[in-house]
Parts: sequence; C-alpha cells; structure tokens
Amino acid sequence: MISQEIHNAYEVIKEGGIILYPTDTIWGIGCDATNEAAIQKIFALKKRSEAKSMIVLMNGEKMMYNVFHEIPDVAWQILDFSEKPTTLILDKPKNIAKSLIAEDNSLGVRLVKEPFCFKLMERMKKPLVSTSANISGMPSPASFSEISKEIIDGVDYVVNLDRERVGGKPSAIIKLTLDSQVKIIRK
Repeated sequence: MISQEIHNAYEVIKEGGIILYPTDTIWGIGCDATNEAAIQKIFALKKRSEAKSMIVLMNGEKMMYNVFHEIPDVAWQILDFSEKPTTLILDKPKNIAKSLIAEDNSLGVRLVKEPFCFKLMERMKKPLVSTSANISGMPSPASFSEISKEIIDGVDYVVNLDRERVGGKPSAIIKLTLDSQVKIIRK
C-alpha cells in the first residue's frame, strides 16, 4: 500500500500539484521544493504571508549538499544526537525555490527517516516542502481528523496512510549560522 501511495503522490507532485501527507511529526501540506508555482498554491491555501517561510524535508546528506553551499559540522552533530525530529535553519541555500528562502538567506530543513516521506523524495530526487496542515494562525492539527475541510478540499491529493495516528508534535527548531552561532527557536 505504501508503494501505491508513493506512486500516487509522485504523479501529483511532478505535475505541480500539492499533497496532504503524514510526516515524521504531524500531517503536512507539501510539494516539490523547486516548483515555485506549486509553492504559491500552498501559500494561497494556508492564507499565509510569503514572509513566513516553510520548511523543506530531505532524505539524506546528498540532498543536503545539493541545497546548501556549506553545512556547519555542528549540524551533523545535532542531527546525530537529536532524540526527536529536529529542523535546522541553515544559511545560503541553493537549487531551491526562491519563495522558500527567508529574508536572511536561510532555509529550514529536516532530515526524515519516516518511510513514506523518505521513499517519496527518493522517487522525486528533490526535497519536499512541509508545512502544517492548517490555515495560517490556526492550531496545528494533532491528527488527520482535526484537519479542516478547507485544507482537505484544497489539496490535489490526500495520502491514505496513518490517518488514525494521533499526538504528532512539531519538530524542534535550531538556527545555525555559518559563523557558528546556535539559536534554539522551538524545543
């Protein structure tokens, strides 16, 4: 079943669509992180200001090095020792849609091991946008049943996995600069 869902999601994403899918933390809305038009669909659906950037999921070091000019050594140490999903905000991204890059030329990324996301990106050969499945300013849904009809109806495909799972929590967020500054944004 997971392989069929990966296929279905991939077909939608490669055509510039947006999907609703389970991540390693909570349910997210996503698309190809290099497709500016698809990203704009997500901003519109969430009624979110473009000034508020979204994070990007990646499935390994190769993808990370394809998106960042430099990755501080401490980034790998944090990822190795993190006991829960951790989003890192890193400087100077490349090969990514411009609207995902924050004003300070940084990008939030999270490496995932969760099978659906990992294998979908393996098939896409590109990073995947991930933003909570809610209208901007509303609480993040803890389970699929809490996702609003407006969000469900607004995406091009809803992945049919993990719909019963509850209690997902957003990731920790840590900002790392190339000059070795570390700032914890969310624990």
